[in-house]
Amino acid sequence: MSLRESLEPIFNRLPAVASPEGHVHFKNKLMWTLGILVLYFALANIPLFGLSSDSIDLFEQYRAFFAGASGSLMLLGIGPIVTASIVLQLLVGADVIKLNMSDPADQAFFQGAQKFMVFVMIVLEALPQIVGGYIMPDVGVASALGVTPSVVTGIIFVQICIGGVLILFMDEIVSKWGIGSGVGLFIVAGVSQQIVTGLFNWGIDTTGLPIGILPKWIYIVQNVGLDYIATSEGVMFLLIRGGVLALITTIAIFLIVVFAESTRIEIPLAHSAVRGARGRFPVKLIYASVLPMILVRALQANLQMIGLLLSGRGINIFGEYSGSTPINGIMYYISPINSPYDWIPSLVRETFTGYGVAVPSMWQVGLHVFIDAVFLIGGGIIFALFWIETTGMGAKPTAQKVFNSGMQIPGFRRNVGSIEKVMLRYIPKVTIIGGAFIGALTLLASMLGTIGGAGGTGLLLTVSIVYRLYEDIASEQMMEMHPMVRSFFGRE
Repeated sequence: MSLRESLEPIFNRLPAVASPEGHVHFKNKLMWTLGILVLYFALANIPLFGLSSDSIDLFEQYRAFFAGASGSLMLLGIGPIVTASIVLQLLVGADVIKLNMSDPADQAFFQGAQKFMVFVMIVLEALPQIVGGYIMPDVGVASALGVTPSVVTGIIFVQICIGGVLILFMDEIVSKWGIGSGVGLFIVAGVSQQIVTGLFNWGIDTTGLPIGILPKWIYIVQNVGLDYIATSEGVMFLLIRGGVLALITTIAIFLIVVFAESTRIEIPLAHSAVRGARGRFPVKLIYASVLPMILVRALQANLQMIGLLLSGRGINIFGEYSGSTPINGIMYYISPINSPYDWIPSLVRETFTGYGVAVPSMWQVGLHVFIDAVFLIGGGIIFALFWIETTGMGAKPTAQKVFNSGMQIPGFRRNVGSIEKVMLRYIPKVTIIGGAFIGALTLLASMLGTIGGAGGTGLLLTVSIVYRLYEDIASEQMMEMHPMVRSFFGRE
């Protein structure tokens, strides 16, 4: 018996959300989506019982696009789902696991393997944080319960695993019964919360300024003179600490992503049986969506977690850390750029002086930016290509879908091969261009900073997901009004 034959029964027995037997009405889909969103916010605000306030969040810098909440049941966020996807896409892309993603049986095996891998990753992402001493039990709670701290640690571990499983099934509910995907919905929820907080938070940061942009501006008007603002130092203060640059970047990225989402190549189609019935197949500039950017940042996050765990054990061959921030070694160079404080010399000097460590030289900062650019642009291309192949968006499966719908490309013979040749002219090239474009845009947004510290990746994901969610809602409404359209797309 082969390994695949041994694993398939296990994958088939994994718990799953039942698929709807018929068409789910738009109102019901909307209710399911909103219900899961409310549940997500509720779970993100339930603290882990027995967790010490001295615990360190290993993924603090990645919260924006991991859709997690520090110290809550949603501690892991979508991290296990994303990491499982990375592992499988790399294995399939390298032909370690040989699957034909246009074959429904292979697609089902891939989905089963991904779900199984998510369960594994929930344990593998929670356990090192527990064993490494980053997630610590509250001694007072252990004393009150009359148990040892190790028992409370076990309770915390179980809670984290339960939260990871819940977010997996919440994602599945949205995908089958709601609109869009749960992963996208949770990212939008987390990033939107950070942006709102970044605009209106009246709390005070370590520099004595309000955290939110609007309260910060009120403070500046009341306490900072115009003579200082008119100087070069004052302009820099207003741009960086005043949040003006972050606001401009956020608005600019929003407009650029909306423009990019609407930029497309349209391949003409005609129905082979119905004379005059024509259509177009759009190949968007961001054909693979911006979700591959999650995979790139998740890869960096997992590498950082390994470095941090080793550093905690006194093994500093890959670099040392201040809290969860790498300050030297390989881990410093492969860490993501998150704001102007990571590359503007005066701000880098200020940050590292605060850590009480040696300030990196200009060439080190430049190399850090270059490596992050390689990660984002190169990784964006690679994961975009993997993404379209594993999600059935490649030239071959797309050609098969067009053929099965009864459509053909005018001027070409009506067979799958002819349609695939035309798709091959556009889809791979547009995917590569789109992957590089979205990687470069993420780098730019990360370097300039965003409102609320959402990060370039988080902001791009949010804008793109919201735009596509708007398209999905419009599509669902159209199908609701025109049942013939729904039957044409096989949604009956």
